[in-house]
Amino acid sequence: MTGMRRHIVFLARWYPHRYDPMFGLFVQRHAEAAALYNDVSVIYVHADENVKEKYEIERSTSNNVNTIKIYYRKPKSKIISLIRFFNANKLALKQLKKPDLIHVHILTRCGVIALWRKIVHGTPYIITEHWSRYLPGNDFSGFLRKTMTKIIVKNATAVTTVTENLAKAMQNHGLKNKNYVVLPNVVDINLFKPIEKKNSKAKIIHVSCFEDKSKNISGLIDALAILERRDVEYQCVFIGEGIDFEAMKEYAATKLNPLDIRFTGLLQGQALADEMASGDFLVLSSNYENMPVVILEALACGLPVVSTDVGGIKEMVDGNCGILVPAKDSEKLADAMQTIITNLNYDTNTLRNKVLSKYSYEAVGKFLDDIYKKTAETIDVSA
Repeated sequence: MTGMRRHIVFLARWYPHRYDPMFGLFVQRHAEAAALYNDVSVIYVHADENVKEKYEIERSTSNNVNTIKIYYRKPKSKIISLIRFFNANKLALKQLKKPDLIHVHILTRCGVIALWRKIVHGTPYIITEHWSRYLPGNDFSGFLRKTMTKIIVKNATAVTTVTENLAKAMQNHGLKNKNYVVLPNVVDINLFKPIEKKNSKAKIIHVSCFEDKSKNISGLIDALAILERRDVEYQCVFIGEGIDFEAMKEYAATKLNPLDIRFTGLLQGQALADEMASGDFLVLSSNYENMPVVILEALACGLPVVSTDVGGIKEMVDGNCGILVPAKDSEKLADAMQTIITNLNYDTNTLRNKVLSKYSYEAVGKFLDDIYKKTAETIDVSA
């Protein structure tokens, strides 16, 4: 099959759906990148208490990606829910031509289906893991879950992660595979690009899913309050939505001058790119992360980054493109932002060039195609 387009089926645990267009957006981008060189189908299954029928199927094609989304009626029993999840995935697979390779995104459930397919039909599979649950302090536990995950990982042809840090964390849990590979996330470099700006005072951009436990937005608000006490001028735009959105707006109202902040809610596509590019730098205050795509998008726009030093962020952010600080330290986060505000002398092209060669759709698509080829040829992808 050398030189031919293979049929790759993505089994995605996270993917944009009717209730959340941003959920697993990075998986969709990987699918679109892979579709430049291969025929890609995506299967996504979602429990939905609003579904009246046992299964509700949506099919669509966009950017050369054939997508099957199945919403199944959510039962009260977790066991029945699992059964319906697996049956829905098998139903979707029956509607597709035979895959040459299955690409699992996020373990463990989708990995069970891929393992079954390999045993019954001989279809090889690879895994891409995005989940931070393997990192220290997070919850990867349970004998059955850990045992099943070990078996799935062992039988995969390759395991890709978005950072080296996540790969090591998985291996520390005994998830062994001879072919661990770091897979870059995708950035639309034609959408996220520098623009001319004339901000009267430093414009800070924050983008997150507004879940305070992980994103520590309250800690960022505390750091901004420190800047105000120091009489440092700034404006901060909070982009996104989530379970703590209203709570964070209320918290900010008690801490900050309302003239200094703005909450946009969810922005997508051009609106997001324009708002981000209009800023002077990006700030993230997460307690734990892998490699947020928003960092890559900010760099593509020519923005330096201030971030907590968690997960694999240090694999991308160094002194040449930003400042890293310890997690849960609002004082040091404020110090870093003040340093950036008083020294906005980063070269836009240098920042953008960190992204261009490695994270474009074409680059990631070719990277994935090489893995798929080596899988089909049974060649060690780490060689």
